[in-house]
Amino acid sequence: MQSIDLATQTLRDANAALQAQAAQTNATSWEILNPRGAHAIAVGLDAPIEVTVRGSTGYYCAGMNKQATVHVAGSAGPGVAENMMSGMVIIDGDASQYAGATGRGGLLVIKGNAASRCGISMKGIDIVVQGNIGHMSAFMGQAGNLVVCGDAGEALGDSLYEARLFVRGSVKSLGADCIEKDMRPEHLELLRDLLERAGIDARPEDFRRYGSARKLYNFDIDNVGAY
Repeated sequence: MQSIDLATQTLRDANAALQAQAAQTNATSWEILNPRGAHAIAVGLDAPIEVTVRGSTGYYCAGMNKQATVHVAGSAGPGVAENMMSGMVIIDGDASQYAGATGRGGLLVIKGNAASRCGISMKGIDIVVQGNIGHMSAFMGQAGNLVVCGDAGEALGDSLYEARLFVRGSVKSLGADCIEKDMRPEHLELLRDLLERAGIDARPEDFRRYGSARKLYNFDIDNVGAY
């Protein structure tokens, strides 16, 4: 395992070393020591490497991630996995606001709670939260899946497009154009796969599904893949 100690190395050098890894790299396992809440740790990665951050991080950890698996052994500040493209990001603790914002792919797992605007403007990312989420989560969510094993705050799914929302606990209120929908067999299978990939032991049958009523925008089933 390659170790980077932010007590002795600059964050710029640390990110440069991680970003320099290519698809065929032999240095596939990395750890970052003493993060001390630094911002933008492990951003812009584009290689199938594993990075473990041993401590909590600041803003935008693992932003723009592609291919890599980033594991934060602590909590994360605002914007974790922002604009994520692929790969996996795991947060052992809590995540602050707008986790997974504008994410286009990959899987974000938050084992604690997520604050407000989790999954805002999500565009294909899958997000699994083991705890609760705050208000305005999945606002303008276009595509992808948000799974919440706990409770959801106010205005869930406000101005939603075609993202799918699954909540096991209570929902304080639904946002504009967000409604509860039937949980069909294909949704149970999708949810079962997401929970297994996230390493969370929960029954898909205990969740409710929410989605767009499709009254705030012009929906055409022939274009569903574009949302």
